[in-house]
Amino acid sequence: MGLQMGVFLTYVGAIVLIFLVGKIFLWPLKLMLKLAASSIIGGLAILLINALGAGFGLLIPLNLISAVIVGVLGVPGVVLLLILTLI
Repeated sequence: MGLQMGVFLTYVGAIVLIFLVGKIFLWPLKLMLKLAASSIIGGLAILLINALGAGFGLLIPLNLISAVIVGVLGVPGVVLLLILTLI
């Protein structure tokens, strides 16, 4: 009876350990996917701003860094890039 309980507890401990390790490795993946999605949205926002601001001479260069800045910061990131472009 005692040996069976030890085997059962070992299995339970191993399953808990697998779930904890999986959660530890899944967290950075979720963060990277969230950053990639916000960067794509930031790039689309820059394209929209370039389409609307072309008549006024307001163009933000579209590259990976500017897309990440707009994706992470949002509207303040757009304002920051516009200020940096005008300087």
